[in-house]
Amino acid sequence: MNVLINHEPRELPDGATLADALAAWDTPAVFAAAVNLQFVPRTAYAQHRLGEGDRIEVIAPITGG
Repeated sequence: MNVLINHEPRELPDGATLADALAAWDTPAVFAAAVNLQFVPRTAYAQHRLGEGDRIEVIAPITGG
């Protein structure tokens, strides 16, 4: 199946989870993730099944003053 991770197309096997997608992408050390603009708690990554065309956003915190 095809998904977008931060606007980059990726192909994943059918039945892939958010955890699978994140493992296939170079995630920062600290981040949050959303699927189709809905925040997914870190504890749910392995259970959150993805579907064709899902949009995954990986968001890293930004610090500054």
